[in-house]
Amino acid sequence: MKKTFQLKDIDPMIFSGAGDENIKIIENYFNSKIVLRGNSLIVDGLKKEINEIELLVENIIYTITNKGFIDSKDIDILIKSSISQDISNNGESKLDNIILYTYKGAVVAQTKGQKKYYKSVCNNDIVFAIGPAGTGKTFQAVACAVSALKNNEVEKIVITRPVVEAGERLGFLPGDLKDKVDPYLVPIYDSLHKMIEGPKLKEYLNKNIIEIAPLAYMRGRTLHNAFIILDEAQNSTKMQMKMFLTRLGVTSKAIITGDITQTDLGLNETSGLIDAVNILNKVKGISFVKLDESDIVRHKLVKDIIKAYKGKK
Repeated sequence: MKKTFQLKDIDPMIFSGAGDENIKIIENYFNSKIVLRGNSLIVDGLKKEINEIELLVENIIYTITNKGFIDSKDIDILIKSSISQDISNNGESKLDNIILYTYKGAVVAQTKGQKKYYKSVCNNDIVFAIGPAGTGKTFQAVACAVSALKNNEVEKIVITRPVVEAGERLGFLPGDLKDKVDPYLVPIYDSLHKMIEGPKLKEYLNKNIIEIAPLAYMRGRTLHNAFIILDEAQNSTKMQMKMFLTRLGVTSKAIITGDITQTDLGLNETSGLIDAVNILNKVKGISFVKLDESDIVRHKLVKDIIKAYKGKK
């Protein structure tokens, strides 16, 4: 049996060690043949061993993510740990569902809907993720973007969301425009802080490698080689949605997230998210993923709250 694992978010040279020392140590413990080609680790052996090596690979990547390196002693400890653990994943590779390795651990697509969401992002340049609160729409989108940046698939991340109260009430808030809109962007900052350590995140933000801005700032721009996220898209107008989607440049990807049941627009305005679903659902290269209550990963009561409100209608 032959299986290929992708070494995401790390330098494969650190994984293999000097003169492929780490791979040789692994091969001494197992009967499987292991070959590293670029970011692909190809394992040829028995199914049971491949399952153990899969867990080992995950632990090695996590160790490198935290320490920045791995030595032979680490490899020995992790090998013994992987052999002693019984993993059962019904033929599904856990590594296939790991979106990003962070200094706090792995970000994993957990539910059926989240796994479909992640696969759609891997296979399409534009993905719409639509569903209720707590389904991981924004968090998973940010993880995909950070992973693409770490793996040099893009040069820049741009995260934006509409500021519905961009008129009178916003004007009464103190500070400049950044101070006024930052409270609307707190969920984005929270997600990034969980994935990138403080000093590195500050560097990315200062250098505009990661840019967080209100949707109005996207007008007139073309974003090449970037990963772009539009969050809370249900609060965009039809024109804003069209404007956002046409910002996509060469080798760029976009994720649009939103909950069509939580629109804050005026009574006479149609949500750009709802409009896009109707217009673009047959366009090749654009994927629509619908998440539901079964994909909620927050407190168990959140599911009941959403169901209760849906029943009220």
